[in-house]
Amino acid sequence: MTAGIDHGAALRAHLATGTTTICRCWALRRRDGTRFGFTDHDRDLAFGGYSFRAASGMTAAALQQGTGLAVDNSQAAGALSDAAVTEADLLAGLFDGAAIEIWRVNWAEVEARDMIFRGTLGEIRRADGAFEAELRGLAEMLNQPTGLVYQNACGAVLGDARCGVDLADPSFSTALDVEVAIDDRTFRFAGPIGFAERWFDRGTLRVETGAAAGLSGVIKADRIEADGTRVVALWQALRKDIAPGDRVRLETGCDKRAVTCRDKFANFANFRGFPHIPGDSWLTSYPAGSALRDGGSMNR
Repeated sequence: MTAGIDHGAALRAHLATGTTTICRCWALRRRDGTRFGFTDHDRDLAFGGYSFRAASGMTAAALQQGTGLAVDNSQAAGALSDAAVTEADLLAGLFDGAAIEIWRVNWAEVEARDMIFRGTLGEIRRADGAFEAELRGLAEMLNQPTGLVYQNACGAVLGDARCGVDLADPSFSTALDVEVAIDDRTFRFAGPIGFAERWFDRGTLRVETGAAAGLSGVIKADRIEADGTRVVALWQALRKDIAPGDRVRLETGCDKRAVTCRDKFANFANFRGFPHIPGDSWLTSYPAGSALRDGGSMNR
């Protein structure tokens, strides 16, 4: 907010005149930090460090808001443009979960404005040279599950704060240049690279250079060929092409078992599962005279 200016009061004063010059502006910030500004006015506007472009053809549906915990929602639509939102970037998922703010603005005096929505982009659809995006309010974050699940498998994500494994450790990751792109989800690397076969199963391939830089995929299979080269296959193709010579980072994976946490990562102190809970067969067990029943450990 500009020092000494109450933007909302200035807008309310403008609305009270009965003759208004109002438009809407969208401020969009992707997760990679790239920022975009759009407006439904017929000329570009600028405020708050954004330049709001009028050439995008942006329009928006009515905004539904309430005072409870229901999720505010709306939709926005616009034209696909090489200078702004491109189909290639939408396919690559670069706009997924982007932060968005919607302003009601007096285009004749942009200091008179009021934020009417803040949230993220939801589902994005594209067709016929245009896109339509669902807008989700901040209350959407309350729909995320929280708490622990009582299960054998670890509930942490490999490398997060609860897990504590450092995936930057050379024991768990490496950067390589793609030698051959066998297809859109299978890649060959010159070897050997010093890791056992299947070391990267369930891990992550992160693209560092090339057209797909910034994208990542989950590794389905990691095998070593007879000639020592390494072939890594993803579960799903990335939404941009990877070419020979592009640099990627391979990060090891975890199958969430206690023995893997202990033997592969030496991290059992941070294991977030419950490996000693009874299995399903325990529910149907019955006394047997031939078995030792002294109340001792079941794991001895």
